[in-house]
Amino acid sequence: MTSTAGTLRVEAAVRRNPYAYMLTDEELTELLAELGRRRAESVRRNHEAPEGEAPRGPYPRPAMGFVVLDPTADAGTAPADAVLGALTIGDDARRFLPKAAAKAVAHRRLGGDNGTSVHTDPHLLGTGAFRYGHSAEVRGLIVAASSQTTDQDLYEASRLAAELVEELGARHRAHEWERGEADWLTGTGETPKEYQEMVSWFPEPAA
Repeated sequence: MTSTAGTLRVEAAVRRNPYAYMLTDEELTELLAELGRRRAESVRRNHEAPEGEAPRGPYPRPAMGFVVLDPTADAGTAPADAVLGALTIGDDARRFLPKAAAKAVAHRRLGGDNGTSVHTDPHLLGTGAFRYGHSAEVRGLIVAASSQTTDQDLYEASRLAAELVEELGARHRAHEWERGEADWLTGTGETPKEYQEMVSWFPEPAA
């Protein structure tokens, strides 16, 4: 999905949708795009701000890339399959996505911001690791951003993560009120097969 915020182009895409019980892929993409437009306004404002007026310093460029990880993905999920979606802001943002992805997956593996390990624990990185942070984790949801300074990346990532968590929570509550009481977030009320299989070995009651 492509849209604009001011003069900056925003592109959003979803790779994995763990919230299909309440949001279609298109609705989740539109949610990411809307949050991306908010970040685009922040990027534009901070990039254009005169020296001394931007709270975290003027942003070096009017472009950013964001990678959002799926907080419901199992620990053993491969990095590429753990990506919920991505955002680009500006015309020269796509090249920053691999860097944001590297930050995000390092955060997931290490349990914390890669920006710390770069300085204190380089033995945790290894060949091919990215040498910069930062990424943010808000209530289990990891977002990484790239293109500005480390502090600016961290700020924008943390805002996107916090707003996405709040929006998903609000939509979940609305879904609950619409659907009423239910045991499973399936939309059908049926027990998922994976949980049935986990206990399928249990014997039937004795005659």
